[in-house]
Amino acid sequence: MSGAAVPLAPDTEPRAAWRWLGRVPFEETARLQEQLRADVIAGRAPETLLLCEHDPVITLGRSAQAAHVLASADELARRGVAVHAASRGGDVTYHGPGQLVGYPVLRLRGGVVSHLEAMARGLAALLATFDVVATWRREAPGLWIDRGNENSLAKICAFGVHVRHRVSIHGFALNVTTALEAFDLIVPCGLRDVAVTSIAALTGAAPTLEALAPRAAAALGVAFDRSFARSSERSATREL
Repeated sequence: MSGAAVPLAPDTEPRAAWRWLGRVPFEETARLQEQLRADVIAGRAPETLLLCEHDPVITLGRSAQAAHVLASADELARRGVAVHAASRGGDVTYHGPGQLVGYPVLRLRGGVVSHLEAMARGLAALLATFDVVATWRREAPGLWIDRGNENSLAKICAFGVHVRHRVSIHGFALNVTTALEAFDLIVPCGLRDVAVTSIAALTGAAPTLEALAPRAAAALGVAFDRSFARSSERSATREL
């Protein structure tokens, strides 16, 4: 008998799931997302929301400009920051400890913009539980905070996705306790003179990412009209 997975019938396809991966390298999650997308397209796996934290890394989206990485290769190596190309849209961004990164591997029910807006709506609802008011900006995709000062707008969450056969990968990066000086290494999302902020910077405190993950999954479940069931899998890799 062949060991190949058998596609699930539509009425037996598992409900959507979410997984907490812990702190993992970016390249592992990139492989896992592609693997999951192929399984979702084939009907072998449920739609899945991956939540994690990354080792320090600068990722280059499809529109990235090399000049938007401001630090030299030697400086990045000294600081332990990797650089990787990503299939998502957008320019340059930073991921690192203290940042909740989410990768919804989902079938689109509308267009790409409505998918991004649903993600933003769920995370804005999550931020509201910390009395943080965040606004989605389509022209500069992200969640923004108006701090009411001269340089009033600051970005708290970045977005970028890639879609194939109407199944999305990549997603969002929410600054929770992120070391904000790390963004000095880049021109964030290609936007010069843009401030960044975090939950901790705005409120003085923040939960651990592992504690925040189920709250994020619940808020995104409402926004995406899915019911994400927690998966017991933690590893970012599995056998094919």
